[in-house]
Amino acid sequence: MTAKIPYTVNCSILLTELPPSERPAAARAAGFDGVEFWWPFATSTPAADEVDAFVATLRDAGVQLTGLNFNAGDMPGGDRGLISWPERSAELRENLDVVATIGERTGCRAFNALYGNRVPGEDPAAQDELGTENLALAASAVARIGGTVLLEPVSGADAYPLKTSADVVAVLDRVRDEHGASNLGLLLDVYHLAVNGADVEAETEAYRERIAHVQIADAPGRGAPGSGELPIRRWIDELRGGGYSGPVGLEYKTADADPFAWLPRAERATR
Repeated sequence: MTAKIPYTVNCSILLTELPPSERPAAARAAGFDGVEFWWPFATSTPAADEVDAFVATLRDAGVQLTGLNFNAGDMPGGDRGLISWPERSAELRENLDVVATIGERTGCRAFNALYGNRVPGEDPAAQDELGTENLALAASAVARIGGTVLLEPVSGADAYPLKTSADVVAVLDRVRDEHGASNLGLLLDVYHLAVNGADVEAETEAYRERIAHVQIADAPGRGAPGSGELPIRRWIDELRGGGYSGPVGLEYKTADADPFAWLPRAERATR
């Protein structure tokens, strides 16, 4: 189903004037069929009724969950994932089956695993070994439902070691070579790449076969397309022309009364 959804609204960063439980319905009212979320719970192992309420919110709104993060820690506080964080590795592993179960119940098959910042006092090589192992475990957890683990470059966090598509692909290759896991892919976030100084078109061309999901925001400012300097509509057209058929995640910030004014309503839903 997700391959037919052209755009999906990240309800963790958009529509934030509403409670999280009301955002999927607001996205549907705006004409979208799909939504995605960062980890929407306070802990790695939420209570069953919390999961039930989240699933019901999506069902009642009539939207498809197209993407979900594994628990990434305190994102507003600067955390960027638990995958390579030794002190919180057990917490991450407890999260894996919960994520897979939510995916099974909602039809979501794309799961973003933020790699984690470098931790002062920890050996980076040891962190990478742990990260490789945990990504393999995550891939195994979602493989039972046909899921894919996503890994992305990130900007704005100096301690986050994956800055380019090449950085991500090197990790994906290591997971494949050392653990035999192949259900992992590159999350191409054009905003993060552009802010990090990458040639987005060159990276898209070089790693086209590794792209498993796409997210967009303009730069500078992480606003809606058209608010900055990036040729986002052209990049989307080039991705589509090159064979990418999955949803494009809207992961930007805006205070505009209509956060989706840049995108004609006829282009928002399943075609």
